[in-house]
Amino acid sequence: MSYKIFTLSPGSTSTKLAVFDGEAQLFKASVTHDPAVLKTFTKVNEQLPYRLETIKTELDKAGVSLKDMDAFAAYSGGLASTPGGIFPVNAKIIEDCTSGRLFEHPAILGAQIIHAFGKETGKPAYLVNPPDVDEFEDVARISGIKGIYRESHVHVLNQKEVAIRAAKKLGKRYEECGLVVCHVGGGLSITAQKNGKIIDGNDVLNGDGPMAPNRSGNVPVMPVIKMCYSGTHTQEEMKNKVSKTGGLLGLLGTDDTREISSRIDKGDKWARLVYDAMAYQLGKQIGSYACVLRGKVDAVVLTGGVSNDRYFVDKVKDLVSWIAPVIVYGGDFEMEALASGAIRALSGEEPVKEYTGIPVWSGFDFEY
Repeated sequence: MSYKIFTLSPGSTSTKLAVFDGEAQLFKASVTHDPAVLKTFTKVNEQLPYRLETIKTELDKAGVSLKDMDAFAAYSGGLASTPGGIFPVNAKIIEDCTSGRLFEHPAILGAQIIHAFGKETGKPAYLVNPPDVDEFEDVARISGIKGIYRESHVHVLNQKEVAIRAAKKLGKRYEECGLVVCHVGGGLSITAQKNGKIIDGNDVLNGDGPMAPNRSGNVPVMPVIKMCYSGTHTQEEMKNKVSKTGGLLGLLGTDDTREISSRIDKGDKWARLVYDAMAYQLGKQIGSYACVLRGKVDAVVLTGGVSNDRYFVDKVKDLVSWIAPVIVYGGDFEMEALASGAIRALSGEEPVKEYTGIPVWSGFDFEY
């Protein structure tokens, strides 16, 4: 049976929309929300009626009827840490999203929008592997500073989607595989996935892991401390160096890998060295995650926009292809992941889970 699924993902000033009939994408749009109007709202949740109106206007123009959908699925944050899976939108999800107690970002509107559509049509609404997924093993959480623990902040939705695809390509079930998955976009997340769970990964939000197009990744800590207390940088500037203006952007003045590749082709030695260093750092981390999986790696999977760059992919393959076959899914499969998750729920292929709001991890109760 073919199911028709409506998917969406809210961003700061736009909302991505798509409609799928099975695996076939029937409609795709990015609705822009007027920044001047958004500024009139003091809290993100106040944007909900406005976003609903602009989304419905776009759908009416495109001749898309919500009544024709079998289910709705959204990217939506603002939840307590939770295992991966598919979650019907329930009262606790709406409570956590509307309160904004854990997260204040337009992503908290995803669940609320599809909840409204579900109520209007009588069709189910699902969250699929939300960004708050945390399946880390306890040993992966420890850092060398008491009170600072490593948290699960990775591109969960795309990470899990390409892992499921890779498992299928290998002729296995996702729950049977050991995979090292690398999402290489503006940010870079790398995970060790074992038996259907992300058991370790770099904390993208807090500067962990290899450098990325606009993020610093791991750097020696002492020089950073000195820079922080030098009196020449504000806290905001230092945070930006880690999360917005580091990596390729900070070293080369651009995070556009097409421009960097062009500079390399023209003989720019510094551009080549820096770009090679990003691939080198990723390769080192892949090797460490192969250790996490005790060497039982069915595949190394590359995804994200930079994975479309053959030069970069070849550099990574040269470093890690001895570990396992390298499977490449260039680009981002966020909307496809939402649709396929909803279809697995509707078909009974994957049991749905109940969101409780109880975090899977909130510290060690046996800490000294």
